[in-house]
Amino acid sequence: PPAHSHSDWIGPPDKLSNLRPVIFYEPPEETALERRLREARQEAQASNQRFWARHNRAFRQEKEEFIYSRLKAKGLEMRDESGQKATLNAEEMADFYKDFLSKNLKKHLQYNRDWYKHNFKITFLMGQVALVRALRWLRRRKKNVEQ
Repeated sequence: PPAHSHSDWIGPPDKLSNLRPVIFYEPPEETALERRLREARQEAQASNQRFWARHNRAFRQEKEEFIYSRLKAKGLEMRDESGQKATLNAEEMADFYKDFLSKNLKKHLQYNRDWYKHNFKITFLMGQVALVRALRWLRRRKKNVEQ
């Protein structure tokens, strides 16, 4: 982002995770509490990026292996006579999706727990930052009224 920017920047979706990366704005006079909030947001983003990159890589690999094994069992190749990639019907693919989700249930449950932890921490810190800013604003307002 340009040096004069005063906001977060959101990039295009990542090729592995499909998540849009965020470059968080760092104010020049960032307080320790604001830094903790920004770092919590950055850690949540990094954690999501790692999980979804691994998950999507495993999904694509297992999907290709599943398709290959089913086509091989039918005596078919990965590509048809015209060079097009061979596919399975929706019912056959539903078997894969069901198995993949069942096999990865514990990973998804752990991801959800971690996601909630990150978001509760971020929400708590956001509340603290908002309270500190409101109190600072009230003090300045009171000071201006007294003058």
